[in-house]
Amino acid sequence: MIETRNLTARFGETVALDDVSLTISDGEFVVLAGPNGSGKTTLVRHFNGLLAPDTGDVLVDGTPVDDDLVAARTRVGMVFQNPRDSFVAATVGADVAFGPENLGLDRDEIERRVADALAAVGMTGRREERIDALSGGERERVAIAGALAMEPAHLVLDEPFTGLDAPARESVLERLASLHDEGTSLVVVTHDLRDVVRLADRVVALRDGAVAVDGAPADVRDDLPDLGVAVP
Repeated sequence: MIETRNLTARFGETVALDDVSLTISDGEFVVLAGPNGSGKTTLVRHFNGLLAPDTGDVLVDGTPVDDDLVAARTRVGMVFQNPRDSFVAATVGADVAFGPENLGLDRDEIERRVADALAAVGMTGRREERIDALSGGERERVAIAGALAMEPAHLVLDEPFTGLDAPARESVLERLASLHDEGTSLVVVTHDLRDVVRLADRVVALRDGAVAVDGAPADVRDDLPDLGVAVP
C-alpha cells in the first residue's frame, strides 16, 4: 500500500501539493490525471522519496519512506516522464539488468527478468544496442523494461505512452494488464485516458495541488472534462 497523509509540498512560495491524503491499495490500478501543473508528477515523486514533503507523511507498506529509502525504492518502481532520467548504462541489456544486479540476484534470475522485461516492451533481441542511438519511443520502452525487471510491488509510470507507436503502446498496455492481474499495484500518470482507463479500478484527478476527483472511472467520467482531462 502507498499512503500519503496530509502531504504538502512547496517550491519556494508556490504550493505544489496542498494537504493531499491518498491511499493506493495493494493490487489497485489507479490512473492519476489532471492538467499540466496540477501536481501529478510532484505527488508520485514522493512515493519513493525522490522528493520529501514539507509537511505530512508518505508511507509504503506501512513504513514511512524517510525511515527506509532503500525499501521504498525497491518496493516502488518508477518510470520517469523523461526516460533519460533513469538510464545508468550504455546498452539496452546492461541498463535493464542494472536494478536486478543491485538486488544481489543470481545470474539466471537476472537473465530471466531482463528477458521477460524486454519481451514485454517488444525489444527482445536488442540487448546490445546503444541507448543513445535509440528513438525517443524506444528509450521510453527501455525505461519501462528497467522498472519491470525490478518486479516491484508497486509500479508508477509518469506519462509512459509519450512517443510510443501503436504496437508498442498496445504491448505496454498488455503488460500492465498482466501485472494488475498478478497483484501489482499500478499508478499511471497521464493526460491521455485513451485505452488505459479501461484497465483502471480508479481515477484520481488533481487540480491546483489538491485531489478534485477520486472514484471509479464510470462514476467520475462526467467530472473530468471540467478539469481539462479529455475523456475517450
